Amino acid sequence: MSLPAPPLLVITDRRQARRSLEETVAAALAGGARWISLREKDFSSAERVALLKRLVALGRGHGAIVMVHEDIDAACEAGADGVHLPSGGDPAAARRRLGPGALIGVSTHSLAAAELAAAAGADYVTFSPIFASASKPDYGPALGPPALAALTQRVAIPVIALGGVTAANAADCLAAGAAGVAVMGPIMRADDPAALTAALLAALER
Repeated sequence: MSLPAPPLLVITDRRQARRSLEETVAAALAGGARWISLREKDFSSAERVALLKRLVALGRGHGAIVMVHEDIDAACEAGADGVHLPSGGDPAAARRRLGPGALIGVSTHSLAAAELAAAAGADYVTFSPIFASASKPDYGPALGPPALAALTQRVAIPVIALGGVTAANAADCLAAGAAGVAVMGPIMRADDPAALTAALLAALER
């Protein structure tokens, strides 16, 4: 499955959000986002499925792709468009469950992991942290655009830059070969998620 356009992946984190998660996602969609992934790992299965169904419905109204992190069962039950797997996840197993039309991504932090995910049938990988991340200060040292460029030259599937991405540096990620960027904290914490989403998209277009 091809990546959504525009290639901005908005990842949820209700603990950082200034308003309800549904309101934040709705605002991001209003700002032009067309790719959302629900990442609320501490929810019960029932809570995750219920919220995912609501987000899928929101996304449908904007022609957006709505995924869920890790929970393949929830993706199936809620009719989500795909799943984003943790590092070491099995894209082939997810594909068997979700079918050929699903969008399947994998979190990676090294060239070896990205190559493994590509060989296993992932549609894309996230590579992180590119910059220092306020959301995950213990995430590890920032890898930087040079490491991103080196990885994109070796990996045959799209690479999405994650970690510390802002409107000021998003274009640097594309210049390094990334197919798109992923953002969590800045949009969740924004007073105006729609305006920040629009600013990120404008930076990607430049």
